Amino acid sequence: MKLTGNTILITGGGAGIGLAFAERFMKAGNTVIVTGRREHVLQSAQEKLPGLITHASDLNTESERAALFDWVTSNYPDVNVLVNNAGIQQRFHVLKSDAKQDWAYFNQELTTNIEAPFHLAMLFAPYFAGKEAAAIINVTSGLAFTPLAIAPIYSATKAALHSFTVSLRHQLAGTSVEVIEVAPPAVNTDLGGTGLHVHGEPLDAFADGIFNGLEEGKEEIGYGTSVNRLRMSRDEVDEHVANMYKMLRNTI
Repeated sequence: MKLTGNTILITGGGAGIGLAFAERFMKAGNTVIVTGRREHVLQSAQEKLPGLITHASDLNTESERAALFDWVTSNYPDVNVLVNNAGIQQRFHVLKSDAKQDWAYFNQELTTNIEAPFHLAMLFAPYFAGKEAAAIINVTSGLAFTPLAIAPIYSATKAALHSFTVSLRHQLAGTSVEVIEVAPPAVNTDLGGTGLHVHGEPLDAFADGIFNGLEEGKEEIGYGTSVNRLRMSRDEVDEHVANMYKMLRNTI
């Protein structure tokens, strides 16, 4: 995709990976809009990156996703890139959870990680198809390919988003819309809770690596430990998942 002269919407862009992407897109000469639920986080992001456009929106609500689409296309009609970055991760053991009492808690992960990006992609794709150049970037995870057993819903949602991205790419082939998948490894952010990913890849190095992949025109971009996982054989996946669970099962 072209990396300058775009108008870009990033979900979950107030912190972490989303904000790191926003910073790099802005430095490359793009107009960047970020959305998230927490006003104070968006305000802090705007203070860090003067010129960043922010808009509060709860993407877990269908009506707010539709309203976000209307707001962005009305106020920034040149929008031509969507980055589906917002996501949450919950770690749990099925024998220690109460799906009867707490399903609303677990369902948030399904809504945030699957329903919201699917819906937004389907809203923006027809609008983008009328542009000279456009892109939909879906942020999945290395766990879409090698699930982390202590985060079963998260891993499954990212696998679903990977599958959706592949289908979307085929459907939009022949249009002006590029469909790109970014599959991060563990990155040192607050995903899942403060301190869970302190041993992950440094955020700035990761974001720089992803931008190198975008510059090279890659459709599927991993970084660090996620690169090899994108093309593992089934036997390698099974071995990797089993070893990771042995290492981490006592943490839930």
